[in-house]
Amino acid sequence: MKFPVQTSPHVEAESSVAGVMTTVLWALVPGTVVAIWLLGWGVLFNVALAVGTAWLAEALMLWLRARPFRPALGDRSVLITGWILALCLPNLAPWWLPVIGALFAVVVAKQLYGGIGYNLFNPAMVGYVVLLVSFPEAMTRWGVALNGGAADLSLTEAAAWTFLGALPVGTGFDALSQATPLDQLRMVASEGGSVAAMGTSIWSPDSSWTLWLNLAFLAGGAWMLYRGAIRWHIPVAMIVGVLATSALLWAIDPDQFASPTFHLLAGGVIFGALFVATDPVTASTTPRGRLVFGFGIGVLAVLIRSFGNYPDGVAFAILLMNLAVPLIDYYTQPVVFGRKPRAASGRSGES
Repeated sequence: MKFPVQTSPHVEAESSVAGVMTTVLWALVPGTVVAIWLLGWGVLFNVALAVGTAWLAEALMLWLRARPFRPALGDRSVLITGWILALCLPNLAPWWLPVIGALFAVVVAKQLYGGIGYNLFNPAMVGYVVLLVSFPEAMTRWGVALNGGAADLSLTEAAAWTFLGALPVGTGFDALSQATPLDQLRMVASEGGSVAAMGTSIWSPDSSWTLWLNLAFLAGGAWMLYRGAIRWHIPVAMIVGVLATSALLWAIDPDQFASPTFHLLAGGVIFGALFVATDPVTASTTPRGRLVFGFGIGVLAVLIRSFGNYPDGVAFAILLMNLAVPLIDYYTQPVVFGRKPRAASGRSGES
């Protein structure tokens, strides 16, 4: 049976999953390039290992589950999972760290739930948290930015360290690495010291490289907003949550708690707000729900940083709010046109 050709105009979708993911991939480029410039070739190795492992793990799981390869691999979502995980890892990480993290993110956090659209938790953050809990020493191998640090290693020297654990003759690991501002903040807080007495290097992150990195991620986020890949609700609400909570704690005791500026610029707040919390699968889907979701992440991130055992709480905060998404979406559903709000309809029924 033949069907007539449809000549009437039809509404076409403005974007596809692959198109949105491609926009996100391009948006990650500025921050990645700046991170390589500031922190060295180790960042590039992390991205290559995590993305490659994630893609292979996705293909293997699709084969084991007898699923078609082209739709799942063609949407490029697995590349974003590996890439985001890689940017969260230390620039002096050994090769097996991004490999294990990507395997866990794709196999356990994504495919065992049914693949894209079915996973409850953000896969990249699950992989990151597993690494943080399982290999705490390896997750602290952050190299000094710019001159005198890991960025001074050549491509071959960085490869020798990543894959063989070997450094140039006469170069010690301690000369290349340093504690991050959040690590130092956690150490001082645990020892009962004064945050305000630690100096500007802790009170406000070194603007010579931290600001450049955040600006690069902001540029990528602006591109995603312009292209419609993300909406403003979650990033803005998360940043407001971070600033409001940290300002309250800082006003209570500035000797114990860091300033709002510190919390905004240190760690992964900007990156998490734009590239992680906005994951369309694991984030809230209603307009008001996105605001609640983002604000909750910001509040929890600062509380975990200030009172928890881990320096940065962004990943934990995102996973905790992932758990609350079904409840948030249930109570923030917009009113359907022609129907009364739930509370109003309930009162009219009682009368």
